[in-house]
Amino acid sequence: MNITIWNENKHEKSNPKVAEVYPEGIHGALAKIFAGTEHQVQTATLEQPEHGLTEDVLNNTDVLFWWGHMAHHEVSDEIIDRVHKRVLEGMGLIVLHSGHFSKIFKKLMGTSCDLKWREADDRERLWVVDPTHPIAEGIGEYFELEKEEMYGEHFDIPAPDELVFVSWFEGGEVFRSGCTYKRGNGKVFYFRPGHETYPTYYNKDVQKVLINAANWVKPVDHAYPKYGNAKPIEEISPKN
Repeated sequence: MNITIWNENKHEKSNPKVAEVYPEGIHGALAKIFAGTEHQVQTATLEQPEHGLTEDVLNNTDVLFWWGHMAHHEVSDEIIDRVHKRVLEGMGLIVLHSGHFSKIFKKLMGTSCDLKWREADDRERLWVVDPTHPIAEGIGEYFELEKEEMYGEHFDIPAPDELVFVSWFEGGEVFRSGCTYKRGNGKVFYFRPGHETYPTYYNKDVQKVLINAANWVKPVDHAYPKYGNAKPIEEISPKN
């Protein structure tokens, strides 16, 4: 499986606290999760030509991870259209944390994707609400993150095809934090944790979820459907 990890890579350059937590960037930390696996992993960032998401890169990507926050508006609409097309063709997409407000997620959801939020070192408890789902494999009934940014309902998204995780926060809020969708021939997974100032992506349960998610959203091996005008597959009898 070929994995591309996209990160805007802005906070790491402007916020010393983020650089301390993720010295190789959030994309670097995410890439290390797959070290030692059979998967081929590459990274791409906002400042690269075509944001690192050229036609060749995307055409050879089975699963795309997306982390963005402060620079959603800087992402080219042309590149978003390119990613959107690949998802409809079958490429898997995993949208992380503040990527809920990314152009690509909003385009795929068709809603504002807005929510409540708070930075107050809340404890987060992620409950597994679908223990039979492959993304939850190897995870107990719940796991906890000592400190995270709070996201709260209402989360303005379409009803998920499947809800895998629900978060509870120390301040009392709850949130649909693990949502799956199918769009065209592709699968999409939104996973909530991952604020840039917390070491969330070093958490073993988070890493397990991301590995499971990559395996779930990857394309299935089938011929891409043919659309448009079609010739009959059987002879049509003449009509009087």
